[in-house]
Amino acid sequence: MTHVSTPFWIVLVLGLVAGMADVVGGLLLLRMRAERFLHGFVAFGAGFLIAVALVEMMPESFRAAPVSAPLWILAGFCGVHLLEHTLVAHFHFGEETHSEEFLHRSTAYSVTFGLAAHTFFDGIAIASGFAFSSALGWLIFTGMLLHKLPEGFTVGSVMLASGRSARIAFSAACLLGAATVAGVAAIHFLPTLAGIGLPLSAGVALYVAGTDLLPEVNRAHGIRYRVLFFLGVAAFLLARLIS
Repeated sequence: MTHVSTPFWIVLVLGLVAGMADVVGGLLLLRMRAERFLHGFVAFGAGFLIAVALVEMMPESFRAAPVSAPLWILAGFCGVHLLEHTLVAHFHFGEETHSEEFLHRSTAYSVTFGLAAHTFFDGIAIASGFAFSSALGWLIFTGMLLHKLPEGFTVGSVMLASGRSARIAFSAACLLGAATVAGVAAIHFLPTLAGIGLPLSAGVALYVAGTDLLPEVNRAHGIRYRVLFFLGVAAFLLARLIS
């Protein structure tokens, strides 16, 4: 693994910025009708995130640990599926609109736990990327940031659909932000875990982009969301070229 000199306070600030995006996503749900705006973020973020996972995170993981990296990537992929769609009985990414399926409080809290676990790995991914190189860290940070608003929107929506108050919905979005910062701090205090954290979070990112974000893009009406997905891929390639 290549050790770089990116100061921890910079990585921590970026973790805070990413975490605040979760909070802003919760506020957007409570303050305005932002579904179309967030669908755009989901589409663009899906393209960027799947590109950074396939082109940067996975190859860098293979170079660092050719034997163990594929297993950690698989563990990250399967771990998120276990949390979001096996342990959690009701989960989809986006606004919860199933009023006829009024959610139990326990289900809402389990969805929040699943989302918090994967936002923790958002922080792991950001910090692990910077542990390898500044360029990789910035690319991963951008990919994570782009899907943070929909995360906060999702968890707030689930809480409201379960009958919880706006204050509880906002608190859940704040929890996601705090989990992101905790992931950054974990790699700082246990830097040797970066070699595991990068492939693990690559599997998480691939799962989130491919099974959480893309289905929402495919369900959205309008060609513009498909175009935004490819623009996200193109934006990653451009950022990679100039980084």
